[in-house]
Amino acid sequence: MTGSPVVIGVNRTRDGSIAVARGRTSVHSLQKERMTRREHHRGRLRDLPDHYLPRLPQLAGPVDLVVEGYSSDTEIANLAAYRAELRETLGLTGDTPVVLVSHHLSHLYSAFPPSPFEEAAGLVVDTQGSRVRDFTERVELPRGTPGDLLEVSSFYRCSRGRVECLAKQLWDGDWARPAGLGCFYALLTRMLWPSGGGDEGKVMDLAPFGDPDALGLPELDVRGHEVFIPRAWLDTFDQGAAFRYVTNGASTFKRSANLAAAGQRAFERALDRLAAWLHERTGLADLVFAGGTALNCTANGRLIRGSPFREVFIPPSPHDGGTAVGCALYGMIECLGAESGFRWADDFLGPEPDPAEIDAAVRALPEDLTAERPADLAGAIVELLAGGRTVGLHQGRSESGPRALGNRSILGDPRVPELRDYVNVEVKGREWFRPLAPLVLAEHAGRIFDVDRPAPFMQYAAEVRPEHREELPCVTHVDGTARPQTVEPGRTPFLHELLTRWHERTGCPVLVNASLNGPGDPLTETPEHSVGTLRKTGLHALALPPYLIRKRDEPPVPGDDWQPPARPV
Repeated sequence: MTGSPVVIGVNRTRDGSIAVARGRTSVHSLQKERMTRREHHRGRLRDLPDHYLPRLPQLAGPVDLVVEGYSSDTEIANLAAYRAELRETLGLTGDTPVVLVSHHLSHLYSAFPPSPFEEAAGLVVDTQGSRVRDFTERVELPRGTPGDLLEVSSFYRCSRGRVECLAKQLWDGDWARPAGLGCFYALLTRMLWPSGGGDEGKVMDLAPFGDPDALGLPELDVRGHEVFIPRAWLDTFDQGAAFRYVTNGASTFKRSANLAAAGQRAFERALDRLAAWLHERTGLADLVFAGGTALNCTANGRLIRGSPFREVFIPPSPHDGGTAVGCALYGMIECLGAESGFRWADDFLGPEPDPAEIDAAVRALPEDLTAERPADLAGAIVELLAGGRTVGLHQGRSESGPRALGNRSILGDPRVPELRDYVNVEVKGREWFRPLAPLVLAEHAGRIFDVDRPAPFMQYAAEVRPEHREELPCVTHVDGTARPQTVEPGRTPFLHELLTRWHERTGCPVLVNASLNGPGDPLTETPEHSVGTLRKTGLHALALPPYLIRKRDEPPVPGDDWQPPARPV
């Protein structure tokens, strides 16, 4: 092993990703979708040479260990080909070990070791993970448990130096008899948006527009650590297109919203009961929570405020994309026996920025764009925002998780009512009901939002205090909540400077924050991606420090030249 051990973690399933842990604290991570521009792009052969290695130079050089994570799809059948590709592409020596880690364990290692806790309960809930025969952790299961059953939730007792799996819920994978909280939410999502995966966040956004009691649907059947789906819900899921969300479908909107509301409430209450069971079983004060369901901000807010746990930590990449980090940390800690000091202080784990790449992108600008280097970039951005314009911000290392946190963000004035519709329609090309999130100076967060702790990762919903809702219409959802990101100078210095200047200019310590991407795209990764998003959407400008790029023919300004289209409700 080298003096500063190097471990590569690879997620071979949904949201394919890679991570490099070097020494005690250095971690870089990158998702495949950021290069291919295909949301949730799964891991496949050729990812290393075609996508990861050209973009992430940290992969080059000596490697002490590679840890791969697979789930329940068929990719593990290609294990020999993946191993050959690893050794050829990375130049591994014959004795460089390559090991496997099962899916839920990789989720856990993305959450607990980088958390602030010395000991904590661990909860992992997703649609489906590894099969029993592929588990790489010890867990007591009934004698004769079939090896092809799938993990759908896992429960842990964690301390530094020891991780113990207390229980798992298993499922046979037959969608005619689904089980588990993740399966439930996946089915709920497919009822509303059947075209593909990745729409779970839309359900959460739509739910506040509905009545959870209108359809008379029951709570989920929670028995200890297991969740089962009642017949009334299964019958509802069998109704085909009856609840499908239709763009501008005024006659069906309320029916869709009522289903989302009932499902969201059932999900939240079941999650509460799982957390209560785990707290009773462990007696521990703190909780780490990961898996795809941990992206549900509304449920997270309820869990943080109402669970019996004192503190709840959710990594900024709790979904499958974050399991590459979990793989790398598992290898560092459990396989090499090295101590990891990496903590989730921020989510900027992408490649180091290359000034030459930025200069090249500016030199290659097409004729419809113009670039300048303002002496006061923050001041120039503030003036554009104060004029009602939307400004993309591309700086530093990219976010590893699915949410923009200031390095690949769209900024705007939260006081302009029309700006939310403008961003949804003209920039992101998505449903009108989708909320936009607020950035807020940390020292003002408690005054404006019902928060009592830092929220640097935009992971949970909190109430906008009633006296501030009218002045912040662009970030206040229909239920009076928002998903704030608190901004501190140590984590995001330029963003903090920008917000401070905005506060001085307007008296408002809040800005809109949306992810920097166009319709159907993942977050931008390269300067070229961000310039392309500026060109093909209604975005007004792009800050690519030290440059400010604008359109020669400026789009209409929300609330001035542009008015929102009619809504279906």
